Amino acid sequence: MDEQIKTRVALLRNELNRHNHNYYVLNAPEISDREFDMMMKELEALEHDHPELDDPLSPTHRVGSDINKAFTQFKHKQPMLSLSNTYSVAEVDEWVDRVKSGLMGEEFEIVGEMKYDGTSISLTYINGRLERAVTRGDGERGDVVTDNVKTIRSIPLQLQGEGYPEEFEIRGEIVLPWKEFDRLNAEREFNEEPLFANPRNAASGTLKMQNSAEVAKRGLDAVFYYLLGENLPFDTHHENMEAARSWGFKVAPVMELLNGIEAVDRFISHWDTARKELPVATDGLVFKVNSLRQQLNLGYTAKSPRWAIAYKFQAERALTRLKEVSFEVGRTGIITPVANLEPVLLSGTIVKRASLHNEDIIRNLDIHDHDMLYVEKGGEIIPKITGVDEAAREPGAEPVEFVKECPVCGAKLVRVEGEAAWMCPDKYKCVPQICGRIEHFVGRRMMNIDGVGEEMVALLYRNGWVTDIADLYNLERHREEMITLPGIGPRTVSRILEGVEESKKVPFERVVYALSIPYVGETGAKKLARSVRDIDTLMSASVEQLTAIEDIGPRIAESIHQFFDEPLNRDVVARLRAAGVTMSVPEDEESGRSDKLAGKTIVISGTFSRHSRDEYKEMIESNGGKNAGSISKKTDFILAGENMGPSKKEKAVSLGIPMLNEEEFLAMINDNQ
Repeated sequence: MDEQIKTRVALLRNELNRHNHNYYVLNAPEISDREFDMMMKELEALEHDHPELDDPLSPTHRVGSDINKAFTQFKHKQPMLSLSNTYSVAEVDEWVDRVKSGLMGEEFEIVGEMKYDGTSISLTYINGRLERAVTRGDGERGDVVTDNVKTIRSIPLQLQGEGYPEEFEIRGEIVLPWKEFDRLNAEREFNEEPLFANPRNAASGTLKMQNSAEVAKRGLDAVFYYLLGENLPFDTHHENMEAARSWGFKVAPVMELLNGIEAVDRFISHWDTARKELPVATDGLVFKVNSLRQQLNLGYTAKSPRWAIAYKFQAERALTRLKEVSFEVGRTGIITPVANLEPVLLSGTIVKRASLHNEDIIRNLDIHDHDMLYVEKGGEIIPKITGVDEAAREPGAEPVEFVKECPVCGAKLVRVEGEAAWMCPDKYKCVPQICGRIEHFVGRRMMNIDGVGEEMVALLYRNGWVTDIADLYNLERHREEMITLPGIGPRTVSRILEGVEESKKVPFERVVYALSIPYVGETGAKKLARSVRDIDTLMSASVEQLTAIEDIGPRIAESIHQFFDEPLNRDVVARLRAAGVTMSVPEDEESGRSDKLAGKTIVISGTFSRHSRDEYKEMIESNGGKNAGSISKKTDFILAGENMGPSKKEKAVSLGIPMLNEEEFLAMINDNQ
């Protein structure tokens, strides 16, 4: 039976890896999602019942772990150098001439490739298994991010086919496809978090997250473009990459053999336009000498290889007509002007709208009705208006005027003190604000009620079933009516109602954040919850008592006080409590807290082996201490791990600030507990 189980586990892993490759690399699935899920569940069950058969590279580990891990550094066997950049076709032609001269007139081929706009990665495989993933870092050393890379489903954990070297390195780019970037930014916008400027920043930030389970949700992809090793199968770059493709790697699909300057120029001309249709962000082209022997003969400068060059595309800019400026009401009542444009293609997406942010920007740009506006993306993928073609302005066109009344409810707008923003003061009658608070409440980092997005909230509000956040907990009575709505079936309704029920278990600090108290963000809600411990104390706290809480200033304190002075908000809290929503911090959570670090400001620096940085931050807060990001005279001590930066160490010494290692710190907080 044991041999049968081993055989079955091996078969399931091979099949799941094959289907992963078909779906994420070849875009040619052979089975349905359900069939894939059933195979995955069977493998999970077998590994659970037989832990001795577990393998860190099993497909079941693709979801990542929620255990935080500090990154260690690894020295690259060969430096990850940057390429020489040019924005000129003529300079690419000059590079071709230099290569010809460097090879003493010997014939050579050039490989033209797309330059993907992501974050560089190096993978090492031993005996066909992923051994290590390292970021570019400073080119000499990078961070080991193997756990996070394992969650990227287009990256093979176990190679297929044959002919791969016993050990080799493959380099490529971790990218975030446009559709995932748009989804992620839509989610961040909904949660009123800062938007990622471009997919490169999002990919880089995601790859360095401490929680690989969160990385798994981001939708990262990978494209590979260079193979290194002592026993590569071929003597040319192009053939080696085709071999890598057969082993299961997602090799750059744009990879063309070119002979001569004319072919290079045609390649540039074609992709300068065609790249806009690609599913991922690109910022240029790369040209490499194909022969590995010739690459070796050409060698390197101090900073880059002589056998390759990068051609960078010009920043994306377009001129399009303004149709109108609309004014949109956010969850907090802030009015945002939006330029509605004649559709224009920029960096692979059709742009129809661009935020103008506030009245001051409209004034500074001097925008008039139906102006021709310059829209840019460049490296910043969120479209922005950068100028006006005044020569194309229509005769008699009037300047765009900022509205004086709420475009939805008609309330007279008020200026936010000290800011350029205008807001609608009618918080409890203005529909976008009501629906915005409901959307915020159900968000993933708040109550995490699945299936209730913007459209669903509008539908529930329109039918009168949910007019505030507390109404969500009465949705069960409308189950049968909801099922009859177009596009909503029993499964969707069940998922929503199950999510509502599960949300009652959400911890108190997230409930505080979910209430949409103005100026109270995620961090502030955590501080409040840990200080006041329950909703009654929070509701009855004076401004003075609130400002006594760490990081709660007068503006936030006054906002909290005003929020709970409103009878409607107190009524909502009472109904949430009656529904079973968590309204206090559990008493048993108090047992792990102390005041041993009360009044102390601590800086964490370096990498650790016993706990992650986030876990140490939690310990500091749980013991009454305060985390700080930089060293100053106010710092009481530094929790110093390995690889602490020399500048930080020097500053600590100059200020006479003590440095504790992991063991000393843990002994301090565990003493007499």
